[in-house]
Amino acid sequence: MALDLHLDMAESALAVPSAELLEWPKKDKRRLLHVVYRVGDLDRTIKFYTECFGMKLLRKRDIPEEKYSNAFLGFGPEESNFVVELTYNYGVTSYDIGTGFGHFAIVSPDVYKLVEDIRAKGGNVTREPGPVKGGNSIIAFVKDPDGYTFELIQRGPTPEPLCQVMLRVGDLDRSIKFYEKALGMRLLRTVDRPEYKYKLAMVGYADEDETTVLELTYNYGVSEYTKGNAYAQVAIGTDDVYKSADVVKLVIEELGGKITRQPGPIPGINTKITSFLDPDGWKTVLVDNEDFLKELQ
Repeated sequence: MALDLHLDMAESALAVPSAELLEWPKKDKRRLLHVVYRVGDLDRTIKFYTECFGMKLLRKRDIPEEKYSNAFLGFGPEESNFVVELTYNYGVTSYDIGTGFGHFAIVSPDVYKLVEDIRAKGGNVTREPGPVKGGNSIIAFVKDPDGYTFELIQRGPTPEPLCQVMLRVGDLDRSIKFYEKALGMRLLRTVDRPEYKYKLAMVGYADEDETTVLELTYNYGVSEYTKGNAYAQVAIGTDDVYKSADVVKLVIEELGGKITRQPGPIPGINTKITSFLDPDGWKTVLVDNEDFLKELQ
């Protein structure tokens, strides 16, 4: 009996820190920083994004000893805006995007005009502008030179035109739970379209017209996708990489996933990070907020 009591007390002592720890992501200062993916020709992609989408080239770096180059582009400074981080690996001209990655999305006040401009510059329009099936939103789809799909959404002015990263998942409820608990995101809305056999959820740190969100899509009956080798990860800022990693470990025990890098500084740069895979194998990197700002300076 005494042993049972002791075990109960030990379990409740463990439960308190876990419950407290799971509150941390909601209190933490978080935002989506950037999305990382690989391209076959850095200058070609920079030209396309700046001329067709109106993005700005924010910084570029070449790391010859590691045989790769990076470019960061977006609609505003990295201190406040979500950006794309393009990676070019020396000598690699093409990648497999896989079936799991969906699209990025950009907001425009006039999608019809944007598509005209993109077409005039030789862009590949894969869906003409017009109302979304069963709705009123005006959308279009285009592909960049590497074959990444961009959805163009007609909407009024926003502080963050680069508004979505869409990833396909095998169990929507599990994914929603994971992003809420492990990353402190809010479920903003869900859309179920049985007639088209899909359901989606928008998750993020603020409303869709204010910030970038993740669009998680479940296609009825499809539980697995190929990842390819093109799309890499999203990066999210945190005030405490170590505490955030502890939360992720707890949630992975419950829902699945895998820690791919223990929390700590990157050798040579000293920016503290941790990284992990969600239950579907999509990668997220958590980056220390202060270190990230220092890196930008």
